[in-house]
Formats: sequence, structure tokens, C-alpha cells
Amino acid sequence: MPKVTVIPPTLNKFTGVRTAETKKRRVAGYARVSTDSDEQATSYEAQMDYYSSFIRGRPDWEFVKVYADEGISGLGTKNRPGFNEMMSDALDGKIDLILTKSISRFARNTVDTLTAVRKLKEKGVEIWFEKENIQTFDSKGELFITIMSSLAQEESRSISENVTWGKRKAFADGKIYIPYKRFLGYRRGADDLPEIVPEEAETVKRIYDMFLYGMTPGAIAKQLTAEEIKTPGGKDRWQSSTVQSILTNEKYRGDAILQKTFTVDFLTKKSKKNEGEVQQYHVENSHPAIINPVVFDRVQAEIERRKQIGRKYSGSSVFSSRLICGECGEYYGPKVWNSTDKYRHTVWQCNGKFSGDAKCSTPHLTEEEIQDRFMKAYSSLIERKETLIEDLKLMQETLCDCSEIDARINKLRAEKNVVENLMLECVKNSGDDYEKEFSEYNDRFEKLTSQIREAGKMKEKRNAKAAAIGGFMFELSENGCNLTEFDPRLWIDVIDTAKVMPSGEIVFRFVNGAEVTA
Repeated sequence: MPKVTVIPPTLNKFTGVRTAETKKRRVAGYARVSTDSDEQATSYEAQMDYYSSFIRGRPDWEFVKVYADEGISGLGTKNRPGFNEMMSDALDGKIDLILTKSISRFARNTVDTLTAVRKLKEKGVEIWFEKENIQTFDSKGELFITIMSSLAQEESRSISENVTWGKRKAFADGKIYIPYKRFLGYRRGADDLPEIVPEEAETVKRIYDMFLYGMTPGAIAKQLTAEEIKTPGGKDRWQSSTVQSILTNEKYRGDAILQKTFTVDFLTKKSKKNEGEVQQYHVENSHPAIINPVVFDRVQAEIERRKQIGRKYSGSSVFSSRLICGECGEYYGPKVWNSTDKYRHTVWQCNGKFSGDAKCSTPHLTEEEIQDRFMKAYSSLIERKETLIEDLKLMQETLCDCSEIDARINKLRAEKNVVENLMLECVKNSGDDYEKEFSEYNDRFEKLTSQIREAGKMKEKRNAKAAAIGGFMFELSENGCNLTEFDPRLWIDVIDTAKVMPSGEIVFRFVNGAEVTA
């Protein structure tokens, strides 16, 4: 019978250290708490003290460091400087063993946990999860880690879903949230309701006024910066995007649209703009308004009008991008004549007058001439304002009826949900024709998303037109038949375009579609 002699290992298969050697293991601790609350801060300090004392109390261990992340979520490793520093030092051969409280403290993402464990294992670095009593060099370690990490990940999913449900329940109850530290015009008042800050509200009103008088968001930002008015975030320099945000935020009219963004993935916490993927909540009269709803709607209509004009829009005057050459279709622009002497004055003429082979025959006009013609055209229009207002009400009701568009959007969303479920089933089954099948579903999904977006834009345009007509009706009801003074705000509210003809006549087209020649 053959004789078998067992030869014991002389090297540790993970660390490479000779088993007979009594070399001390270099040990580090890792601690993490996920919020900045006082209670968690105490836990954070306790973990730091515990690992320092525990490691130093072992004669066969050499203390390296306690790595820590405070007030940071464990769902990912990208933004965890303490964790990343520990991994870097361990992979550089500075650590032999890492102690941590539990798998959920280490990471709540299964992929991140296993990736880190395997990287460290390859470099001979062991992890000891105290709560679960798992050591990664144990033969059963990886199986336990996989199971426990999955449970931790599901716990994170459950917490995320509970938080999301809580937010949506608050939305459905009409509870609004305003980031007061970065929101101009409001502060937290009694019962957590928004309260107007008078001096800041005046700045908001000025922004709306300047915009309606023709200024662009960029020009408004420069003006506010020059006047040393602080931004919503307390900075000295205004950006056009900040002004644009104030001009389009419905909270200034006393309403609130909730769930404008949503979280796409609870692991990455990536969020995106809600373009119809999840429901929104429109809370009317949720708090005191700074901007009159009529004025707010006028601004939205003007924003839409400027979008359609595109880069050609100029904010130099209320006449910019509204006066059109009746011969070549170019916009009229201001030109300074006799700029160096006492006869200096500004006239408006076709921007393309001298750009073609033959110059346009449309005349130049002074601002006084434009204003006088406008007042005559408007006065002739409102002589029959009672009948006109009735026609406008009917037109507005027709535009505001978006039931067909809403029905189409709901149908498209339902179909999109079906396609999304089919995509999930396709991923789970992973058949022979997986790639082709998934690609077809994905194309349908993208097409439906695009159709929902386009239908939403159509609805926005109808609402903007209805708002413009509402502003026109308001001006008609407020003004008498004879205007004695030019009002820039009235011009902006009621005029769509003013076409200058070669004869010198101006054809004024009002927002309701009516045309009057003066």
C-alpha cells in the first residue's frame, strides 16, 4: 500500500507570507455614516474610536489608519473619498486586513462590493465584516458576501421606493417645496408656507417688466450685475440662465408644478427632466403670488414668440423683431443718423435694404411715426371692442380645449408602458433573437417618447396663444377708444407683427389675427 505524507503549506495562499513567520498584519478600519444628523455624527465618532482602540489592542496587528466617509451614501463608491483612498492604499500593498462594521456599511451595491472584494483578494488583502462575521479569505466568504450584498441592495431599493412614495404622497396632498437659499422673493414663513420677501419681490417684478419691455435675459443679467443686486444664491454676477429660470418659474404666479424631475436609478441616483415619464402635480394658488397671473402668461407667450424668431431677435427696443419689411421680409432695425452732430437721431429701416442687388423701396420711419400709426390702428380696432371680446373669448375657449391632445398623450404613454414591459421581458429571457428583438422594442420606445414630447409642445403652443389672447382681451377691456399716449406694454401685449409697405403704410397684425392698415 502506498505511503502518503502530507506536506503542510509554507506560504499563505492569499497573502504570500510564510506560515512560520510571525510578521504583524497591517490592519485598517473603515467607517461610514450616511447622513449629517447629530445622532449619526455620534455613531461616526464611535466607529472611529472603536477601530483605533481595537486594532491597537491586538499584539499581532499593526495599526495603519481608520478611513472614513461622513454624511455620504453607500450606494456607490464614486463620491466616497475615504473609501477610494483606502482601496488605493490597499492595492499599493500598504494594508493586509480591513475591518468594517458590516456589508451595508462597506457598500449597498452588490456589484461594487464584489468588485472591491475581488480586487483586494488578488492583492492579498482580506476584509472582515464584523456584524456578519465574514472573512473574505474564508472558503465560504464570497458566497456569503454575494447573498448579504444582494440583501443590502434590496434594502436600499426598498428605502428609495419608500422615500419616493413619501414625496409623491406629499405632492398629491399639494405640499410644495421651495429651495429658499437659492430662490429669490420667498422665505420660509409660518407653518412652513412660503412668505414674500418685499425687497426681493421688487427685483423679481423688475425682471418681468424689463423682459416685457423688450430686453433679453442676457441684457437683464448685465443690468442687475451693474446695479450690484445679489443673485438668488447671493452672488454678485448674474447669468442669463438665472434670469430665464425666474421668468419661467410658475411659483412666482402662486402656483406649483411638482415632480419636474425624477430619479432614474436608485443606485446611481441619476435624475432627469420629467418629459411625461411619470405623473406631475399642478397645485394652483398654493402660496402668495409675486407676479400677476396675467403678466406671467404674457411673459410665457413672449418667450415662445422669441423662440420662433430665433437668433434674429433683438432686445434693443419694443419694436425689435416686430417691424417687418413688406418687400423682402427682413426685420426693421434702428439706425443712428448724423451721429456726430446736433442733428443726431434714430430711424428704423429694413435691415436688408442694401444687402441685395436692388435695394428695398420701403421707407425708413421714426419712432414717433410708428407710435402714432399704432395708436390710430388700435383706436380703430377697439371701436368695436364688445363684439371683438366675444369673438376672442370663443377663440380662447377653443384653444384651451386640449382634451384631444391629452387623450393622445395618455394613449401614447399607455403604449409606451407596454413596450417598456416587453423590453424588460426580452432582457430576462435573452433568447436567440435577443439583439434584434430588443432593438425593435427600443426603436418603438424612442419613437413613442418623441411623439409624447411633440404632443406636449403642441399643447404648450396652444396654451401660449390662449394666454396671449387673454392679455389682449384684458387690454381691450381696460382701454378706451382713443389713445393719447403710446404705451410700450400695450404694444407688446397686442401686436404680433407690423409690416411696412413700399407705399409707407403699416399693416398692423394683432395677436387675435385681425389686421388694420394705418
